[in-house]
Amino acid sequence: MRRKCITISDFNLDNLNSFLRNSADEPRIDIVDCPFGQVHQVLINRNSEVWQEQVDVAVVWTQPQAVIAGFRRLLDFQSVTQDQILADVDEYATHISSIVGRAKSVLVPTWTMPPQERGRGLFDCTDSSGAMHTLMRMNLRLAEQLNDVASVQLLNAQPWTQGSAADAFSPKLWYMAKMPFSNSVFKKVAADLKTAIVALDGGAKKLIVLDLDNTLWGGVVGDLGWEQLTLGGHDAVGEAFVDFQLALKSLQRRGVVLAAASKNEESVALGAMRNHPEMILKPEDFAAWRINWSDKAQNIVDIAAELNLGLQSTVFIDDNPVERDRVAESLSEVFVPEWPTDPLLYRSTLANLSCFDSAAVSDEDLQRAQMYQEQKVREAAKADVSSIDDWLAGLNTTVTVSRLSEANVVRAAQLLNKTNQMNLATRRLSQAEFAEWAGGTNRLVWAIEVDDKFGSQGLTGICSVQRNEETLEIADFLLSCRVMGRKIEETMLSIAIQHAIDAGLVAVNATILPTKKNKPCMDFFARSGMQSFDSDFSYRWDCDVEFASPKHVRIIQATK
Repeated sequence: MRRKCITISDFNLDNLNSFLRNSADEPRIDIVDCPFGQVHQVLINRNSEVWQEQVDVAVVWTQPQAVIAGFRRLLDFQSVTQDQILADVDEYATHISSIVGRAKSVLVPTWTMPPQERGRGLFDCTDSSGAMHTLMRMNLRLAEQLNDVASVQLLNAQPWTQGSAADAFSPKLWYMAKMPFSNSVFKKVAADLKTAIVALDGGAKKLIVLDLDNTLWGGVVGDLGWEQLTLGGHDAVGEAFVDFQLALKSLQRRGVVLAAASKNEESVALGAMRNHPEMILKPEDFAAWRINWSDKAQNIVDIAAELNLGLQSTVFIDDNPVERDRVAESLSEVFVPEWPTDPLLYRSTLANLSCFDSAAVSDEDLQRAQMYQEQKVREAAKADVSSIDDWLAGLNTTVTVSRLSEANVVRAAQLLNKTNQMNLATRRLSQAEFAEWAGGTNRLVWAIEVDDKFGSQGLTGICSVQRNEETLEIADFLLSCRVMGRKIEETMLSIAIQHAIDAGLVAVNATILPTKKNKPCMDFFARSGMQSFDSDFSYRWDCDVEFASPKHVRIIQATK
């Protein structure tokens, strides 16, 4: 979309106009040229050539000493009363109100203290004749006067110039070009103005779809159980997760809808939300969820369709860069912010997202989450999601297969003892016990490392086997949930079956020992193509048929 914008100021806004005009971010801005230093003339004169065409947005950004004569006198320590200054503010507000109709929307940045002014120094805020004290009253008076004027919005300009005055203000720029601010300030202003225009157009984001493990809390609930999650307590990371949830709760109270898309067992994840004593967000805080092992991109489409919200209104937050890439690549309308690896930065990262800014919050906005809870409207998804296989192919996944050794036995033992969900036997062995078992006759342990275009995922899987006379028995088959659903499971199974075929064996057998947490493993073997025999938990693959290894995964045999 394109918007026609006029910028009115007592100082030179050429650089700001360039940032607005040349930024590729939506909306695209066409600037109406307006001479600086003629604020009152442009506001008052309806016949000015700058108003020959109606504009979408007018930005009126001024320095207080340039448009409020009484404040200029105050800075010069001349005699002036507060009433005289506020009367000047009232007149200025009247001039701004006069352009309503000539511009569909009017944005007025608040006044900030000229950086070169100290006023009365330490007592400038407490003394009623202090410049900062007066400026705060002026901004409040301006807000009161414009509060009921339709289509006029005040913007908080204070953050634009926060930090070192030397970085924000340059006396040389002022004297040479009549620009009081540096380009770093103008870049911030341009970004905030575009955000404001999007908000005025009703383009604020309305839905946050959240991952759960290591996003809302620390740890993998399916492996650890909710009792062992990092959340709250006397722990810096635990406190950070609680604060992040509190910030999300605040957004929900503003009318932003929360939903969850997590690769997990639904009952386990919802149980954690209900039972953990320091969990802020409960199941009832989520308008919808898809907690399963399916593609997250498709899950997000389903959630948006259920809630009757467009994908362009959706934000997806996930600690896993692979999942973020999948959604960003498949659903271009969904906003997928980069997310920090450090949970201590989660809340501040959320706070810095301007996409939730809205011009107003209605009663309907405030009750939106409750309405979604009461009415789950399901509609057919109308978005095209790129093939999961096409996306997986683009990950450039490499699986490196190594024998168990002194170099990897520590990590392998750790994985063996903490993995619960994709785990065939859920054996618990110490490092020494595992190494001793692996050294037994006709036994073999493969350590699986996964790399993709985002970097190394490290040692994430183990497959151990024991050869009998004619069969290969899989003793351990386990995989970190971080790479589940990316065909690594199928790759591991293909490695074991191909080994049996090469050895001239008849079959490969696997028997699952069911637990409360390894349903994902049971589901995988049920759909793997292996044949069930003896019981619902035993599977066989006849070695006269090859097992198709996933085409998108490159296998490197580090050790034969």
